[in-house]
Amino acid sequence: MFNFKGIFLGLIGLTLALNVFAQAAGGPASAAPQAACPALLNHTFARLQDEKPQSLCQYSGKVILVVNTASYCGFTPQYKGLESVYSKYKDRGLVVLGFPSNDFAQEKTNNQEIADFCENTFGVKFPMFTKTSVTGDAAVPFFKQLAKDPGQKPKWNFYKYLIGRDGKLIDSYSSMTSPESKSLVQAIEKSLAMKAP
Repeated sequence: MFNFKGIFLGLIGLTLALNVFAQAAGGPASAAPQAACPALLNHTFARLQDEKPQSLCQYSGKVILVVNTASYCGFTPQYKGLESVYSKYKDRGLVVLGFPSNDFAQEKTNNQEIADFCENTFGVKFPMFTKTSVTGDAAVPFFKQLAKDPGQKPKWNFYKYLIGRDGKLIDSYSSMTSPESKSLVQAIEKSLAMKAP
């Protein structure tokens, strides 16, 4: 006659032993290792609306369009195009990241004014960060890295950098390049078609 109770207790003991072994070996065998954050994205910035710190690592695996913005610039209407491109492609993996900057003396005084302007004037929904230095010696490390790769720092507001799913810079675009221009949209679509590493 089978000893069901003994078999049951034996199976419980075996399961516990296997779990202990798996944890000692670094976790359950089914848990996939978390992808490392690309060096270019390993930066943290304060969110414009509430100044809460946000790691750019959260955008790993996405196609990223980075733009330095300003409220009083001739290119400020590009906010509309940026929001349009973001809205069209976000479900496919595009994110637009806006970095307001007063490096060219065309930005509002404080972050709340900038946030209100972006939302009320252009309905901006893509992620925006607090005022940031993007050029010269005072530029934050993220923008220094962006400028180093293509060898081009922002010459004016609404300069654009396109980063691929692998976290590497693809190309940079002048302020004159509209967010909805054929060249930029084609580059975005090509990048979105590539799988994340």
